[in-house]
This record gives sequence, C-alpha cells and structure tokens, in this order.
Amino acid sequence: MLSVSPLLQGFGLGATMIIPIGAQNAYVLNQGIRRQHHLLTALVCVICDILLIALGVFGGGVLFASHPTLLLSVSCGGAAFLFWYGFLSLKSALHVSSEVEEKQVTRTSRRAVIAGTLAVTLLNPHVYLDTVMILGGIGGQFEGGDRVTFAAGTMISSFAWFFALSIGAARLSPVLGRPKVRRWIDGVIWLMMWVIAFSLLKRVVM
Repeated sequence: MLSVSPLLQGFGLGATMIIPIGAQNAYVLNQGIRRQHHLLTALVCVICDILLIALGVFGGGVLFASHPTLLLSVSCGGAAFLFWYGFLSLKSALHVSSEVEEKQVTRTSRRAVIAGTLAVTLLNPHVYLDTVMILGGIGGQFEGGDRVTFAAGTMISSFAWFFALSIGAARLSPVLGRPKVRRWIDGVIWLMMWVIAFSLLKRVVM
C-alpha cells in the first residue's frame, strides 16, 4: 500500500531544494524565453535529477562524503562554466538589438542545448550537495517501500517544477523576450552566474 506521508515529504523537500533560483533554473528560464528546445531542456534536467535522487537516496551520497576531492573537481569545473556562461549573458546584455534582430537570432542546435543543460546541471556542486547528499541523507532514513515513495515524491517535484518553469517562460516570452526586458534578464543572469562562480572558488580556496 502506498504511504502518502513519505511521498508528500519527498515532494515538499524536493521543492525547497529545486525551486530557489540558481544556475540550472536560470538556464531553463533563458531557454524558455527564447523558445529554443525549452521542453528538451526541462526533460534533460528532470532525467538528471531522477538519476541523482536515486543515487543519493539509495546510498550514493557516501561516495561524495568519502571523496572530497571529487566534489572539489566538480566545483572548479562548475566555476569555469559559470564564468563562461555569465560572460555570454553579459555580452548579450550589452548588445543593443532591435525586434527584427531578435527574431533573426540563430537557433541553438539540440546537441548544444543538451550539452549546455548537462553542463549547468552536472558541473554544479550544489546539485550534489542538495540532491545527492542532503536528500539522500534524509531519504536514507526511510526503509523499504517508504524510501522508494520518498524518492518518487522528490522526482515528481522536479518534473513539475522544471516543466512549469519552461512552459511558463515560453508562454510569457512575448513580454520577457522584448529586447529591453531581455537585456535586464541577461544582466541579472550574468551577475548571478558570477556570484555563484566566485562563491565556488572561495569554497575551493578555503
């Protein structure tokens, strides 16, 4: 029989970990506004989350806890990617474009979108800390079917959030996609990416 309590706990805890704005959410939002394979972006995020949640809940968090150099390597790679992605956002924010130019922007290929989504997800150490170690640690306290139900709740939360964010951004793209609004959004994304990148480097140095 399905136990509702672990399902709701998993859904609620998953939401608190996934919804706060970060590199991954910013990337999904950006793809949604541009309407460039935004559903594919959400799908890749969900698949990654499902795998990471399963890894954490069923014992994989021990791997990162016992190998700090692994998380250190991810932090360095993540910082480099965030600096690069932030630079692209800054460049886009400083480029004054017209409505016509916005419509003529070359569409990103599916491969590039998948690669970008994987990078912003798997090179983000917060994903491993939140999804694998914290969710995994809490999920590991459940036994048997309750552990599976808890994991399912967090996975449902991930699915609901990323597709809601992607579809919502695409629906609002006529407003959010205006050149002036886009510049503001790109500027905020640039600032956020570099703040996160500097925080990662600070953690590595300290």
